[in-house]
Amino acid sequence: MLVAFTFAYSQNPPASPRVTAENGNIKIVYGQPSKKGRVIFGAEGSQSLEKYGKVWRTGANEATVITFKKDGKLGGKDVKAGDYAFFTIPGEKEWVIILNSEVKQWGAYNYKQDKDVLRVTVPATSSKEPVEKLTIEAKDNAIVLGWDTAGFSVPVKF
Repeated sequence: MLVAFTFAYSQNPPASPRVTAENGNIKIVYGQPSKKGRVIFGAEGSQSLEKYGKVWRTGANEATVITFKKDGKLGGKDVKAGDYAFFTIPGEKEWVIILNSEVKQWGAYNYKQDKDVLRVTVPATSSKEPVEKLTIEAKDNAIVLGWDTAGFSVPVKF
């Protein structure tokens, strides 16, 4: 009976489904959490889910993976084709975008800064209406993130 329960439990989909955002040159696979009435981003000591100034996996569950299908630029910096863990450091006024060489990670618990391939800082954006589900878009000229009322846009070029 325990084996049957364990098997049945393991067949349940994760609370935050894996979503793929893709265009011709970029593919981003991330866990898509929902706001569910929570405050998402805020200062240290607040009740927010993610704290300003702390490395975030930029999704739920496994670290988000971004694939550059060919060499390009992210935020004006060179990026070689390949797979990277995609982390961010949220901020009230700006976000730090991070590509890290350790792709297979659970969250940011074992994140190592010395494995960073690229860091770029971009201005924070905001929306008047909250976005319920974390949304990452791979556009032809930018990667755009929005969740709750916060977000960013980082330019890409190929």
